[in-house]
Amino acid sequence: MEDRTIVILYGSETGCAQDIAENLSRQARRRQFRTRVFAMDDYDKKFWRFLLRKNLPQDILSDLDCAVIGLGDSSYRNFNYPSKKLYKRLLQLGANMLIERGDCDDQHYLGIHRVDGAFIPWAKQLWEIIMKKYPTDLPILSDTVLLPPTYRAEWLSDSPSESDTRTEGFDMTVVQNTRITATDHFQEVRHLAFSCPAHYQPGDIAVMMPQNVREDVDLFLEQMGWSEYADQYIRFVPEEAHGVPLTMRFRDLFIRHLDIFGVPRRSFFEVLSYFTKDENLTERLREFASPEGQEDMWAYCMRPKRTIAEVLFDFKPVEIPFDYLLDLFPQLKPRSFSIASSLSVHPHQLELCVAIVKYKTKLRKVRRGVMTKWLATLNPGDTVSGVKIMKGTMNLPPSLDIPLIAIGPGTGIAPMKSFIEERIALGALENYLFFGCRYHDKDFHYRKLWEFYQDKGLLKVFTACSRDQEEKVYVQDRILEQSSLLWDLIDQKGAKVVLSGNADKMPDQVAYAFKQVFMKEGKLSAKESEDYFDLMVKTGQYQEECWS
Repeated sequence: MEDRTIVILYGSETGCAQDIAENLSRQARRRQFRTRVFAMDDYDKKFWRFLLRKNLPQDILSDLDCAVIGLGDSSYRNFNYPSKKLYKRLLQLGANMLIERGDCDDQHYLGIHRVDGAFIPWAKQLWEIIMKKYPTDLPILSDTVLLPPTYRAEWLSDSPSESDTRTEGFDMTVVQNTRITATDHFQEVRHLAFSCPAHYQPGDIAVMMPQNVREDVDLFLEQMGWSEYADQYIRFVPEEAHGVPLTMRFRDLFIRHLDIFGVPRRSFFEVLSYFTKDENLTERLREFASPEGQEDMWAYCMRPKRTIAEVLFDFKPVEIPFDYLLDLFPQLKPRSFSIASSLSVHPHQLELCVAIVKYKTKLRKVRRGVMTKWLATLNPGDTVSGVKIMKGTMNLPPSLDIPLIAIGPGTGIAPMKSFIEERIALGALENYLFFGCRYHDKDFHYRKLWEFYQDKGLLKVFTACSRDQEEKVYVQDRILEQSSLLWDLIDQKGAKVVLSGNADKMPDQVAYAFKQVFMKEGKLSAKESEDYFDLMVKTGQYQEECWS
């Protein structure tokens, strides 16, 4: 912080951290601070490399005033680990922490998405400290005052050059898009294959930008009275010098960039309140944006999963200046998918295994995930743009002689497919797969492939079809059944264990099953079993990649 300038950095996958960062930015602007907001990936990389350097003087950041708040879920083992690590490192280098690290917890009774239990009091205390240290004679702007937009909208008479509209990343072309679960199964899971110009390793992740379906967007534009602008080009010029202009067709703004069918966060109601034409509606929106109105907002919006488009319909009439579109609507966020293929087996191709999100709300309305709804509509020949490859949290054993124990219930099978295909292509013989599903005949993903490998003696498969018998059976049960085999593979042969799937209860239950194996077969005490497992995690012999 210098000359009343605040830099706010965030790391966000779901958009919640970005929402809080932009919330803090608006609070700072109301207190007459100049603010800059960056995703950590977009900020100066030298700074992060600098933080990681060893043997730095302990007072090298003594001139830096800063604060850290983390967002997470305390039901996970590594709750808010990145923010804790950053906070500790900043302290080690002498940074002046204005306030104790904040921890927003999804288990809080108000929940992380209601911004919320921990954030509101933390931010209030932070601003009290900052304003004492950095006073100003200028007035603090009331929440009823509309701040200037961060971008200025300009309509273009001609279509822009290609350089004005291109996206980062590479393009892929759809080769195959097939449902792989039975048609009478409740869950639709699809296998997608793309022609891919990029190189990737087994265990890598494809990062893709979602799109809203055009037909849905056209209905939204009609609802808003914006259909006449659909095919015109618009440019958004940042009011601050550090921003980048954005140019696109108006319809594409809502197809490719703005999340109009997601569930809004508190900040949406805050900004929307300036654009309603009915004082009663304005008051209602401000209640939803206030700390006191969080329960009402939860009941109206979060619990029934109302979308932004539905909220706008409920609060008509609204008149939203085009300058404020990027301040009001949240941006679509990239989604990450474990790659389900090996380049050794599928040259110049990338495959995914994707569960299509579909559920009913308390309003009895069917909801579909924005990303998976769009993926399900793709046909061979369609182009997917802006794809990036990232390293995952798992990798192959360092040697083909080291056995692989792959555990992948449900769509957690995706990275296991990439590992097993690669291993078998390179000649590895000891490969073990534990797969969990509901029914052998309905959602046993890639069953024929596993049977082919097993018939060749290249793979041993243990399946847990939980609903095929009266008593439910899961992958952790199969692990306990194979305790002797697994102990020998792990303790005598140094087998590597990789686990992927839903992060709810499964990872902890699998870990507990392995600890029971260690106690039974290795004659270890409970403490020794915990230590043995912890050492596997520390050395990378046990790796997992799970999601909520």
